[in-house]
Amino acid sequence: MSALSLAVRDSATMLRRNLLHARRYPSLTLNLLLTPLVLLLLFVYVFGDVMSAGIAAGGTADGGAEATSRAAYVAYLTPGILLMTLGTTLVGTAVSVANDMTEGIIDRFRTMAVHRGSVLIGRVAGSVLQAVASVVLVGAVGVAIGFRSVDASALEWLAALGLMVVLAVALTWVAIAVGMISPNGEAAGNNAVPLVILPFISSAFVPVDQMPGWFRPVAEYQPFTPAIETLRGLLLGTEIGHNGLLTLAWCLVLAAVGYVWSTSLFNRDPA
Repeated sequence: MSALSLAVRDSATMLRRNLLHARRYPSLTLNLLLTPLVLLLLFVYVFGDVMSAGIAAGGTADGGAEATSRAAYVAYLTPGILLMTLGTTLVGTAVSVANDMTEGIIDRFRTMAVHRGSVLIGRVAGSVLQAVASVVLVGAVGVAIGFRSVDASALEWLAALGLMVVLAVALTWVAIAVGMISPNGEAAGNNAVPLVILPFISSAFVPVDQMPGWFRPVAEYQPFTPAIETLRGLLLGTEIGHNGLLTLAWCLVLAAVGYVWSTSLFNRDPA
């Protein structure tokens, strides 16, 4: 059997292991899913009328204006919540990796006749599949409460899915590295907090141009804002501008940093 065949076989085995582990212990993923779901419902039904000021348009009567305003904010909010879901779900990846490290299974894999790269590849593949599944679930809730993308073509939907997969891969590599440097699962959850915090200081909830002037560069050029604006452009037909290229650049940088960081930690001899 060739080296490539061994790598593919072992990666598939590791992928199956990670998916089985996630199926047997779904509580972590479900708990992390609660954050974007609760925020989606909270900002639509509790804060939606206030937050949509200046975003929605139209409506001739008070009731019609309120309904139109809420529908417009659902359309604005949902892409941001979808990408927030990626971040919150991948916190679970960091925690799982930290638990594997502390329980000794990674050290055992190092001593077995297993393709070394397959351990990380299987983890990345499993985490990306879980993240995309979580996005689909949250997206279904968004559709149920009124999100519509009637003008997006099949190609744009495919590009939107590709964007989320690419971003999930990049963030997964970072989450794996964070899990490896953490002494335990609790510390890994704390160290991965930026994956949850960054969407809050992006354009997920309000446009960047409505933020304080000193804060706008921080919100505009961090990884989530260009990704959110690109996703909105694909699904809602808004202007993408330079955000598409900026998103790809961020994905390449995060993937490269996460890959080099995690592989160096994995290949390091255990103490």
